Amino acid sequence: MKIKIKSLFTPFNLIVAIILLAAFFIRVYRIDKLLGFYYDQGRDALVIWDFWHEGKLFLVGPTTGLAGIFRGPYYYYLIAPFYFLGKGDPIYPTVFLILTTVAAIGLIYYLGAKIQDRTTGIFAAVLASFSYYVVMASRWLSNPTPMILLSMVLVWAMLKVTEGKKWGWPIISLSAGLSLFNFGSAGELFYFLAIAIFLIWQWRWRPDLKNLVISVFLFVLTFAPLVLFDVRHEGILRNNMLTTFVEEKSFTAPTKFFLENRTQFYYDVFTNKIFHSRGTRELMFLSLIGIAFILFLPKLIKNKGVKILLILLVSPMVGLYFYQGNYTVLYDYYLTGYYLIFILLFAVVLGRFWKTTLGKAFVSLFFIMFLFNNFEVLSLKLGDRLDGPGSIGFSLQKQAIDWIYQDSQGGSFNVDVYVPPVIPYAYDYLFKWYGGTNHGRLPLEEKVPLLYTLYEGQPADSERLDAWLKRQAGIGKVIDRERFGGIIVERRDRL
Repeated sequence: MKIKIKSLFTPFNLIVAIILLAAFFIRVYRIDKLLGFYYDQGRDALVIWDFWHEGKLFLVGPTTGLAGIFRGPYYYYLIAPFYFLGKGDPIYPTVFLILTTVAAIGLIYYLGAKIQDRTTGIFAAVLASFSYYVVMASRWLSNPTPMILLSMVLVWAMLKVTEGKKWGWPIISLSAGLSLFNFGSAGELFYFLAIAIFLIWQWRWRPDLKNLVISVFLFVLTFAPLVLFDVRHEGILRNNMLTTFVEEKSFTAPTKFFLENRTQFYYDVFTNKIFHSRGTRELMFLSLIGIAFILFLPKLIKNKGVKILLILLVSPMVGLYFYQGNYTVLYDYYLTGYYLIFILLFAVVLGRFWKTTLGKAFVSLFFIMFLFNNFEVLSLKLGDRLDGPGSIGFSLQKQAIDWIYQDSQGGSFNVDVYVPPVIPYAYDYLFKWYGGTNHGRLPLEEKVPLLYTLYEGQPADSERLDAWLKRQAGIGKVIDRERFGGIIVERRDRL
């Protein structure tokens, strides 16, 4: 036992422990003040509030970017216990999701060590821990965040299959199903293309009957609530999917212009996970590493782990050339399930560099530049005082609500809120949870003389906000006004 305990305290393990602690710290630092609690977060929190307080079950989760198509409910199931533990406080589920991303960093270290060596694992963990965009994705209270861990679980399970562990197939099935139907976005659709290629390659280790049955069962389980919802609502999801993917021809041959734009999108999505800003020096390092990858490829491709990473990365990049749905719009977070896969492959290339003296010097310079490049913007973002005219943060939202309750002096009042994109789900929830819990009363729905208007933004920047304020001027006279960063609260007397 003593020998086993001593074996845990190796230099590599201590370095990994320090990296994980630093990664956790940088992800939770000032999260209670800087948490982005907006439209999606408020919408999701209201669903979970109704579940815990009114017993309203749900069969669908958050909406996708496609009209009338919803994700499954497992994201809600995942974070609901933490809303319960926090008595409605969004910080609790946020910290839980952060912990899943730190677990992903631990797993990426293991995978790097498994695929190449422990140095590669360290490189991957450092990149994943301190990349600005990965940190911000890890601090996001939203359904794509679990994809950071799920993507690493998928790679791990696929590696196990290559070792002859057929029990990896149910894990692959569950990870892919959860990714596509519940947590992921457009990009995770192509996990299935990658898995199909992987199955052909690893046909020798295809699932036996037992693991096939378990795999099918788990996969069906990931979208069963959606099927039940669809049946109960006369095929609404099927019809919307048919309209989106067939009638609107979401998949079609790309034009030259489209190919160029999507290639630029891929470049931006993956290179900004390494360097937040990419000047001449950063582009030089990226170019040299890209050239090295091509030169190393004949040897790297012999590695089963590298093959898995390439299959997973190439599948969406090819597939999304043909996907032109949602008005051809793709957002960075649509590829959340590929962030760490790319970083792991990038770390493998750095690990190859590290094997020579000159390579060690190059990698050392690279990491100095990587850390300075990302820490500069991280320090600005995480050190935000929230005192600018455009600042919106969780602590400011609570301050604005506190001011309304204190200013109303225990009396009855109405609230009217304007926020982009118009539906103020975030404040609906904050008044229900924070106002009701801390002040013991809620804004009234029936009209009373005291009205508070709350809005975000500047009228000159938005025609909708300008029109909303003109309408409010005809409803009540402004008696007092208070600003909390980018949030303006007005006390009005109804006319």
